[in-house]
Amino acid sequence: MSAFVRFDQVKKVYRMGEVEIHALRDASFSIEKGELCVIVGPSGAGKTTLLNILGGMDTLTEGKVLLGGEDISAYSSRQLTAYRRHDIGFVFQFYNLVPNLTALENVELAAQICREPLDAAGVLRSVGLEHRLSNFPAQLSGGEQQRVAIARAIAKNPKLMLCDEPTGALDYTTGKAILKLLQDMSRKNGMTVVIITHNSALTAMADRVIQVKSGSVTGEEVNASPVPVEEIEW
Repeated sequence: MSAFVRFDQVKKVYRMGEVEIHALRDASFSIEKGELCVIVGPSGAGKTTLLNILGGMDTLTEGKVLLGGEDISAYSSRQLTAYRRHDIGFVFQFYNLVPNLTALENVELAAQICREPLDAAGVLRSVGLEHRLSNFPAQLSGGEQQRVAIARAIAKNPKLMLCDEPTGALDYTTGKAILKLLQDMSRKNGMTVVIITHNSALTAMADRVIQVKSGSVTGEEVNASPVPVEEIEW
């Protein structure tokens, strides 16, 4: 059976005048459906470029990227827009909530652009915010705002959840709570989750670990016994 996500010899070159910057060099890896995958590496290693290409926010120079058997690297600009809208959920380090909308309205806003969205209030309840539906972002803690951002991504009912340093702006305790939520989503709901991080301690929670350095995938490992987030320290 073919992998759910597959990168095949992906190269990304940025050109600035006569200068070429090789952000990715022949990157190849795969992720199975329902896995929680951690992509780890130092700053500037190419992690965000990988995520942006997988999320349809950037295009590759050479190679191929497949999701569920679909060659997204061959998509037109219009197809990529539909792909981002319907198939991908994004969670970033900063929450990007609309400040003059309530938590519920922020999640409903995302749900409006999708084919088969989930109930916004139900998703907020599932992330522990049943008492915060009518609060505005400024009335929420950082962890609560990130939970709204995750609920917004879940409500799209995406095929794939992409998380770019989702705990980077949070304290240790709150960050662990967010990671537990992401791990539970993968284990209990069968959602495929990809987290990029510079923190190698987080690899213990993953079903699959992909190591990136200097634009190259230097290792890919399947973790037979992922550790519950509660047991991880960093």
